[in-house]
Amino acid sequence: MSDTDGPYLFDVGVLALAHTEAPVREAALSWVRDAIAGEIDAVVPYPAVFGAHTVLTTFYGRTNEDASRLLQNFMDAKRIHWYDGISEDVVRGGLAQSSDANVGGWDGYYAQVAVDTGVDTVLTIDDDFERFEAFDTEVILSPSEFRRLNEFLGGQY
Repeated sequence: MSDTDGPYLFDVGVLALAHTEAPVREAALSWVRDAIAGEIDAVVPYPAVFGAHTVLTTFYGRTNEDASRLLQNFMDAKRIHWYDGISEDVVRGGLAQSSDANVGGWDGYYAQVAVDTGVDTVLTIDDDFERFEAFDTEVILSPSEFRRLNEFLGGQY
């Protein structure tokens, strides 16, 4: 786990991985459990839940019904700060972040949310967020764990 006290923003990949049967899921699940229990200050943008649903059904083979049930249960967590601000300013800021760091639009959006909410660390399974200087990035998987996940997913990453 990270050396900072948070707050931590959860990227889609972390949320999805925690709700799978992947052999490296514990890396994500431990963070999610800590967020649910209120042991860490967690920020989760509502759109990340939809993103996790897409990842669960597209890459991990979950049914729509199963993914929806799992994520609705997760949304019952009252100690998580659920971010619901998706104003024009946030969208424009996210697109500017995306352009400046040369990352996808969703990563730019999450970076803008991190800035707007004062997040210290973004939790993720890839290194794209390391391009941003406004916050720290915690890649929750080691290189060997990422390889195991890639093998589990049939080389899709």
